[in-house]
Amino acid sequence: MSVLDDPTAYQRIDPQGMLAAIRDLPRQCRAAWQEASALGGHLPADYLDIDKVVILGMGGSAIAGDLLRSLVALESPVPIFSHRSYELPLLVDERTLLIASSYSGGTEEVLSAFERALPIPAKKLVITTGGRLLATARANGVPAFVFAYEGEPRAALGYSIMPLLRIAEKVGLVGDKAEDVEEAIAVMEGLAERIGESVPAAENPAKQLAHKLHDRLPVIYGAGILTEVAHRWKTQLNESSKVWCFYEELPEANHNAIIGYALPQAIAAQAFVVFLRSPAIHPRILLRYDFTRSALAEAGVESAVVEAEGKSPLAQMMSAILFGDYISLYLAILNGVAPAPTTVIDHLKEWLAAQQA
Repeated sequence: MSVLDDPTAYQRIDPQGMLAAIRDLPRQCRAAWQEASALGGHLPADYLDIDKVVILGMGGSAIAGDLLRSLVALESPVPIFSHRSYELPLLVDERTLLIASSYSGGTEEVLSAFERALPIPAKKLVITTGGRLLATARANGVPAFVFAYEGEPRAALGYSIMPLLRIAEKVGLVGDKAEDVEEAIAVMEGLAERIGESVPAAENPAKQLAHKLHDRLPVIYGAGILTEVAHRWKTQLNESSKVWCFYEELPEANHNAIIGYALPQAIAAQAFVVFLRSPAIHPRILLRYDFTRSALAEAGVESAVVEAEGKSPLAQMMSAILFGDYISLYLAILNGVAPAPTTVIDHLKEWLAAQQA
């Protein structure tokens, strides 16, 4: 019997409950969408007068900004920028919607950039649970979406992406997304019933793929609306599974990465590539998927395909994200490592704080 079919393994290896958090993502998305519904009524009228959006964030908050960029690009010419740095982009001006997103409200890169923006007449907004970011926002009259969530920041993706999507709707960047949100939730709920921990490995494609990735070097390929989903897979495998992982974007990878598949031979033999596919991806890129898999096979690199589900781009993105989150959890169980803690990151924050003393 696979360890992934042993209920006691989850209790032993995942005492902090990352599995429960992953299972809860559809419900979290619905709650976040509903809670953010009142946000539009608190935004000044001039927040509609924008020509760009800059989202300050790191980790899961930044990924949410990347996902929003992919969705908005399908409907609006207004560019979305995810900014991961202490500095403030020079392009921020009075026609910028500047959103500072930090789960803890204490992310130092976000705080630094946000505080630099205070003298600039940009349209500002904050998404957080509290901390110094919320205090700074309130002291400066900046509207804030405040949510309560107990868990790891990366598990709070629903509270990162759904308020952003609601804000984009309210300022006119996208149309009414209520139907797409409901579809995405329903698709995730159906998917969880097929890949959840109670489904045996023999019938569970997520568990089967996790076994294939065990003791391998995962490389995740995405394209179009799934490019940033591939990025999310990469970070989830890093943080939850505690493994090396990389991601690539097609068709760009066909102009460089494809040349280096065979060498070094030891790495090619250990690599395993996962292709994230979606009906929304350009048909010429889907042809490249087929050729790229053939090129990998010729180089001795194994690969697999995960198909996104749903009709709307949002549903396809969220279903592929949920699949990846389960993979990261299952791979952690196979590795015998607790998926929730990120000890090295905690040590880094402590070390950085000590440098300011």
